[in-house]
Amino acid sequence: MPSDQTRSAILAAAERLYADRGFGDVTLRDIVAEANVNLAAVNYHFGSKDELIAELFVTRSIQTNRERLNELKAAEEKGGGRASIEDIMRALVGPTLRGCLGPDREGSTAARFMIRASIESVPPIRRIKNREVDHLRKFAAAMRRAMPGRDDTELYWGLNFALAMAHHTIREKERLIRLSEGKCDLDDVAGIIDRVVAVSVMALTTGDAASKSPPARPAVVHGRLTRQDL
Repeated sequence: MPSDQTRSAILAAAERLYADRGFGDVTLRDIVAEANVNLAAVNYHFGSKDELIAELFVTRSIQTNRERLNELKAAEEKGGGRASIEDIMRALVGPTLRGCLGPDREGSTAARFMIRASIESVPPIRRIKNREVDHLRKFAAAMRRAMPGRDDTELYWGLNFALAMAHHTIREKERLIRLSEGKCDLDDVAGIIDRVVAVSVMALTTGDAASKSPPARPAVVHGRLTRQDL
C-alpha cells in the first residue's frame, strides 16, 4: 500500500473505532488491525496514539472553524463591515450544531467522533482546545464592533456561554430527550440554533445588569454563616 494510502487508512480506521468505542477502549493494535497495516506504520506516520488523536481532531476542527469564519465574513460583508450580534452568534454556534445534530449527520463517523471528543476531552484534545483560540479572537473582535459600548469582559463571557450551550446540547441530547419526554426535538437543528442564539443575544443585550459587579458574598464568621447573613 502506498504511503499516503496507508496514512489515510489509519486515520479512517482510528476515527471509526474512536467514534464507536471511545478513546480509552481503543488501542493502537485495534487500529492497525482495522486498517490492515502494521504497528510500525502508525509509529512512522504519527509517532503515538496521542498524535493520531490530535491529527484527527485538528482535521475536523479546521473544517468547522473554516465554516464559522466564512459565515462570519459573509455576515460582516452584508452589514458593511459590522455584523449584527445575532448573525455573529449564529456563525459561531451554527456549524458545530449542524455538524453533530440532525438525522442526516448523527450517524456519520465524523459527527460521532466529534461528539466523543466533546464528551471525553482526552489530554491531546484539551491541549489543542486551550491553544487554538485565534479564530475565536476574530469572533470577539466582531462582537466588539457590533456592541462597542459593551465591556470586553462581558463579550468574552457571552462568547464562552454561547459555545457552552452548543456543546452541552450536543453532549447531553439523550438526557434532554428523556427529561422532556420527547418534547424537545433534537432533529430540529435550525430550531436549536435559533434557541441558542436567542439566549446568547438576550444575555448580552438585556439592560446593564450583566456588566455590573456581582453582589458581595455574605460575610463568614468563624467559618459559618450567621443567621443575619441568611
